[in-house]
Amino acid sequence: MAQPQPKSSPLNELCSALPSLPSRLQQVGRFVAANDYDATTRSMRELAAVAGADPASFTRLAKALGYSGWDALRAALTEARRPEQSSPFSARTKGRRMGPHADVALVADKLEAEAAGLGRISHDAVANAARALRDAERIWIAGFRSCRSVAELLNYQLRLFRPEAVQLVGGSGPEDLDLGAFRPSDVVVVIGFAPYSTASVLSARAAHRARVTMIAIADTVSAPMAEGADHLLLFEAASSPGFFPSLTGAIAIAQSLAAVAFTLGGAAARQRLKETEARLTALSQYVVEKG
Repeated sequence: MAQPQPKSSPLNELCSALPSLPSRLQQVGRFVAANDYDATTRSMRELAAVAGADPASFTRLAKALGYSGWDALRAALTEARRPEQSSPFSARTKGRRMGPHADVALVADKLEAEAAGLGRISHDAVANAARALRDAERIWIAGFRSCRSVAELLNYQLRLFRPEAVQLVGGSGPEDLDLGAFRPSDVVVVIGFAPYSTASVLSARAAHRARVTMIAIADTVSAPMAEGADHLLLFEAASSPGFFPSLTGAIAIAQSLAAVAFTLGGAAARQRLKETEARLTALSQYVVEKG
């Protein structure tokens, strides 16, 4: 019985198509093939400046390869860089530069990639999701394993002005008990990136069954916990160098959601925040600086 052939990578597709492309697209194609990491972390305008090409030529290249546009090709390149499921972290260390000053170079590369990823977060998508948080009767936040820190941050900030309405899935017991408590008037926020935790996918499926409004903070549109989401907020996890995927974008989205939801809450949200601050002060939760 014939074995299935492995799916061709976007880089292989690009290299195979080069001879048949117009000369200008060949130039751009060779640049992308030689700089595939930069192609996943830098904007199209930045790439064009380095390559000495028209930014629109990157879109034409992507369409010539059968993609809808440059964003789709870049997403495919990013996906191709993801490690195998069996070694999601250690596999990311392969191919890193070595030698003198490699440590400093890694810091520079990582900070540059993080900044580029933040710049590609959709402002409108985050603002629309924040409106759903404002209107929700209750807000459930599901984040597990490394994403638990993002979930706890969003939970903390929202509880400063909506303490009675916000709860972590699994925060006070087994998460399966919370999954059965979702109601149509609720909003469920699910956070995840590859490799995806089973609990995050189960939370998303429970939210879908309960017909709640679901906000997915995910690394790709094909994330299993993003299926059926009413609001999909994408962040870049795999494009940043280092042994572990990046949570910078997810944290930025979480903080933006809390900030916008508070602003939309108006005078009532401000009053609840003042009440929370007064209670924290009364409990001496913060260190008082001596003059």
